[in-house]
Amino acid sequence: MQRFLKYVFVLGLIMSVAACTTAAKKEGGEEAPVAAEEPGKMLDPLSDPSSPLATRVIYFDFDSSVIKDEFKDVITAHADYLVGHPEAAIILEGHADERGSREYNIALGERRAKAVEQLLTVQGVSAKQIQVISFGEERPVALGHDESAWSLNRRVEILYSGQ
Repeated sequence: MQRFLKYVFVLGLIMSVAACTTAAKKEGGEEAPVAAEEPGKMLDPLSDPSSPLATRVIYFDFDSSVIKDEFKDVITAHADYLVGHPEAAIILEGHADERGSREYNIALGERRAKAVEQLLTVQGVSAKQIQVISFGEERPVALGHDESAWSLNRRVEILYSGQ
């Protein structure tokens, strides 16, 4: 009887391992094994580097607060996440390059952050989940004085609370 129970246990173990893997189709139709996540342990999309939520910086053209088409899907992904997680909250930090007066750049950074906020709220995100702040030119990520540096400083950063 004890030998039979060991056999059932081993068989059950093999079946549970087999249930934890699935097959995914690669290009060309061949199957590749994919390990499933541990039961009860979901990968947080905010920490997944392959998720569109990993993109947390939206860049802008010179003297513009118009969201570029290339960032609209990223903002939509953040909107979907925030709608599905009403307890989550973000801070939108608006930034500008060093050109222009300090006051103008604070206002431009705010317009950029509010443009992202508007796109999020249009997609159903509660205004209570969003805080807008502008740093203008005060927090550059690139310290150069040319277009390559300026283009990196014209941005809105999406920061999740507690992240």
